[in-house]
This record gives sequence, structure tokens and C-alpha cells, in this order.
Amino acid sequence: MAFQIHIGPNIRKSPYFDATVADGVRSFSVYNHMYIPGNFGDPEAEYRRLLEGVAMWDVGAQRQVEIVGPDAGRLVSYLTTRDLSGTRAGQGRYVPLCNHDGILINDPVLLKFDEMRYWLSIADSDIALWADGIARELGLDVRVFEPDAAPMAIQGPKAAQVARDLFGAWVDDLRYFWFRETELAGIPLVVARSGWSKQGGFELYLLDGSRGGELWDRVKRAGSRYDIGPGAPNDQERLESGLLSYGADARYQQYPANPFELGLGGMVHLDRPDAFVGRDALRAIRDTGIKRRRVGLFVEGEAVSGNGHPLDLVLGTDVVGTVCEVGYSPRLERNIAVALLSNDVVDGETGLSVRLDATDRRRATVAGLPFL
Repeated sequence: MAFQIHIGPNIRKSPYFDATVADGVRSFSVYNHMYIPGNFGDPEAEYRRLLEGVAMWDVGAQRQVEIVGPDAGRLVSYLTTRDLSGTRAGQGRYVPLCNHDGILINDPVLLKFDEMRYWLSIADSDIALWADGIARELGLDVRVFEPDAAPMAIQGPKAAQVARDLFGAWVDDLRYFWFRETELAGIPLVVARSGWSKQGGFELYLLDGSRGGELWDRVKRAGSRYDIGPGAPNDQERLESGLLSYGADARYQQYPANPFELGLGGMVHLDRPDAFVGRDALRAIRDTGIKRRRVGLFVEGEAVSGNGHPLDLVLGTDVVGTVCEVGYSPRLERNIAVALLSNDVVDGETGLSVRLDATDRRRATVAGLPFL
């Protein structure tokens, strides 16, 4: 049975929406209350383009939370578990955010423009409301809002060549997660060396939403010599690369997890001199130890196309974990998955299985992350 997603006024469109429709988008998902492309009709070609060439993605739904004012640095530091004291202007940092119980509620990239201006480039949750509420409770002198900023990603081994043709040789000097404000034919942008893949690339943060179609066309023309094509953040590649996906691998409302369980313990700086949200809870979690861990799985049987909801990981008759996402890896030629597994189960356990549905139960074995 085929399903459709209704395009209505309650879900926002990105500045690139019309361009993606013109280029043949075949499915959308909803992310941060916005439509985000799912695929353009040939997922295999989109996967290969990401691995071997260059892809362009509408990731305008990757919203920004701007924090400005005299206390901006104090607020962003209080929001994250990570020590930001050495962060410089023009630098990005991956920053886990937790609630007061030590549960991960987002894992954005922080962009520092100067001491009084920051962005949080967020995953799928309402962090602007959270940050504004914290700021007001603390009485901080800041303004928290969503700016007119919509990222487009160019990802893949040839992404640097496209970026160089668009902006010049200076893009080669951008270090990973660093960024620079610039323009392209008068289109205001922030260019960052970042993106949700392990294949390398850039994110172009459009600062004038009225010019989304123009930017899309310019990138498309510049990339044509490298066979650029449209795509979307790729679940197969992210599984192979072990990238964390907030909302898939953990979500506060569905199956909450703390940073230690998710392998982010190295970014929980409990020895910081300043307080941060969730510090006491995270200290207690560290002291008592975690009860489960994020692992990779090999899943037997014919190719699995994916799962629309979390799946049970079973040992005998006992549920011992949650399979967050499963899919087929073309490079490994087998099904792979990421899961939260009970620490009572050892890595070499041979009796694990995944319940794909009521009648399909597949044997699974623990694998290290990343797979590739």
C-alpha cells in the first residue's frame, strides 16, 4: 500500500523546497517541524554518489538556535556537558545537551561567532524553547531566537572540489567544524566544513531564505562537472560509519538514554569548575555505572530495508535491548544495526535475535562501532 505525506501549512518548507520538487524529490520526512527530503527516486545511486562523488542535500530543517547578548557564553556553557573554555571564534564544537536527569535531549554543533553570539545547529527537538526557558530562569542577559538560516550540505569525496570552484582556495584551509561568513554572488552565507556523513564535505548556511532556489541552482551548476546530484542524509552510510542519530538512536520521549550509554562519556566534563544542566545526575550515573551500552549488530537473513520504530533485541524470552535502526549495508553485504544493549549481555553472546515483526525473528551478533 502506498502512502502520501500531506503538504500543509502546519509544517514549514525550507528555502530549497521548490528546487527539490523540481529536481524530482520522491519522499519527505518531518524534522524540526519542517519537511526534509527523504530520497529522489534512486536510493542506491544516491548512496553511491555520496561515497564516490558528491551529493547536495536540502537540510534546511537542521534549524539554528541563535543566542546573543552579554551572557551568551555563560548560557551555552551551562547548556552543555562539554567544557567550552577553549573554543575560539569561527570554531564549531559537537556539544551534547542533557536535561536535569542527565538524559540526552539533543546533540547539536555549536558555532561560536564571537563572545556574544553563538548558534546551536540542532537535531530534531525544540531546543530554542529549552534554551530560552533556562536563560529566563537564570535571569541571563541574552536573546534566544531562530535566525533566518537554512543549511544546504554538499557531501562526498568531491565536495571539496565543488566548494573550491564556488568560493575559492580558502575553503581548503577550513578545519573540520570550523566556519567562515562569506557570500556567493551577493547571497549571504556561513560556510562550515561539516556535515552528517563520514565522507567529508561542507554545509552552506543560507542567511536569506528568499534566495534558496538561486543558491540551489548555483551549487548544482558548479557541481555538474563532478556529476553532483540531489540526495538526503543517508541512513545506510550513517549506520556503516557509526554516526549517532538523535531521534533514532535515542529520543527523550521514546527511549531516553544518557551520554555514557551512547558513547559520549568523553564529552561529559564533570571536573569543570562551573555548573551545567544535569551535572549532579551525570555524576551519579558515572559513579554507579551504566546498565546498557550502544553497540553495533550484524543481523542475519535477507536484506532489511529499514525499520519505522524501535525493535526488541531478545535473548531467549527476555528483552535485553532496543534495536534503534537496522538496514542493509552494500559495502559489507549484510544487515547491520545499532542498538542499546544491556550490560548483562556480553559481546560474544550467540543467542541474540531481533524481532523485525510478529513473524520475522532474525539472529544477531554484537559488532564493534563503527562498522567501517
